[in-house]
Amino acid sequence: MNANLLRKGMNIWPPFLGAGITVESIAKDFRHAKVRLKHGLLNRNILGVHFGGSLFAMTDPFFMMMVSQNIGKGYIVWDQAAKIEFLKPGKGPVHASFELTQSQIDEIISAAESGNKVLRDFVVDVKDREEDVVARITKTLYIRKKIKKS
Repeated sequence: MNANLLRKGMNIWPPFLGAGITVESIAKDFRHAKVRLKHGLLNRNILGVHFGGSLFAMTDPFFMMMVSQNIGKGYIVWDQAAKIEFLKPGKGPVHASFELTQSQIDEIISAAESGNKVLRDFVVDVKDREEDVVARITKTLYIRKKIKKS
């Protein structure tokens, strides 16, 4: 999968486009991504701060995509659960940076080698202009080695 083409496609994908979400970068090796959310009339709540659903949406697909691209086609990777903690009202543009390390990849592959399911948590902070954390999202991924059919 071409990271730059995927970034461009995500930026015209209606759920992101309508919410004011911009994918600024996806590394060629799918180990880093950066996303920004503007603060507009269509993504604020009744109090005038970022709507929680938009904060969550800006983070939703990235860890699943990054892990699946880095461990290969021999594995099933799904989002199993997610949790969002709202830590500060979000005003103005916010951003999130996603990182996946080689040690995380190696650990997942090792844990999944037996064929059993592996559950791994990944955390990303959504930050404002001042780099204060507005929300912390924890994504739990389900990972399992695919069963080879005889």
